[in-house]
Amino acid sequence: MSRTLVVAPQWIGDAVMSQPLMARLAARGDRITAAALPWVAPVYRAMPEVAEVVALPFQHGRLDWPARRALARQWRGHFDAAYVLPNSLKAALVPWLARIPRRVGYRGEGRWGLLNQRLPNPPGRPPMVAFYSALAGPGATAAQPPRLVMPAARVSHATAAAGLQAQRYWVFAPGAEYGPAKRWPVAHYAALARSLQQHGEPDPLPIVLLGSAKEAALCDEIAALAPQTCRVLAGQTSLDDAIALIAGSRGVVSNDSGLMHVAAAFGLPQVAVFGSTSPEHTPPHNPRATVLWLKEELQLDCMPCFERECRFGHYRCLQSVVPARVEAALRAQAGEPPAP
Repeated sequence: MSRTLVVAPQWIGDAVMSQPLMARLAARGDRITAAALPWVAPVYRAMPEVAEVVALPFQHGRLDWPARRALARQWRGHFDAAYVLPNSLKAALVPWLARIPRRVGYRGEGRWGLLNQRLPNPPGRPPMVAFYSALAGPGATAAQPPRLVMPAARVSHATAAAGLQAQRYWVFAPGAEYGPAKRWPVAHYAALARSLQQHGEPDPLPIVLLGSAKEAALCDEIAALAPQTCRVLAGQTSLDDAIALIAGSRGVVSNDSGLMHVAAAFGLPQVAVFGSTSPEHTPPHNPRATVLWLKEELQLDCMPCFERECRFGHYRCLQSVVPARVEAALRAQAGEPPAP
């Protein structure tokens, strides 16, 4: 059995999209340790293929040279292979310092001496599941969609702690750390919440707003525009609990974000609203997902721009996705009758 270290990407969505790689490595007998930053580590705890998860003691954007050397000393002699998923030079340092015999990754930022099995960087913005799966070797690009697993007891604990009942609430994930060009408008989320509540008779479901502490104010705005319909839990739960709450929900509405990929990996009914980014690059890999991206309808030459803010200031790519369309798609995916 090969003792395999996987150095995880730094974003939640990318972590989810690396799961098919974990499945391929585990299927051939590797014992996988995932080394991840603390805000990504919970994703790997939801992957049964991963035997151990180590939270890296590094600060985002910093070299942390003493901490990297200390960790490398701990890992020396413990692993047969390392897969370095981020393309940065820093991510490849510890496996190299730890003298792990086989170190696999993309060429990335000039990592010629740090990795001894390097794949050429693909052009443009490749589909991320295939991008990571290719590290497992020839034929690995035809990977299965990402899948996460959450034990029923863990879901029950999280829902009970939040005063919720599994399958009896909707989840909105209105944040997107990248910037406003990925965020469906607050007023649209609020209108959708009001309509779901109004047309949910005789037993309307509560709407849970999830996200990071940075997104709590955004969620508060939505709740204020949709009184008595939303519960703001953004910034009030751990990522482990947020993942469990998503797993237990009736369905999810989100932007192109990390939590979108979490919902997709559980195979939930979901609607994903895209604007400045492209579903050709990072789609929700889920047969129960509807992607609303109006590039063909709007004929906007700027789509996708991949920018944080709209250079023209109108955000038409997002504004044009009306709440009624999102509600119809969500109800259809959840097997519910359309709103009157």
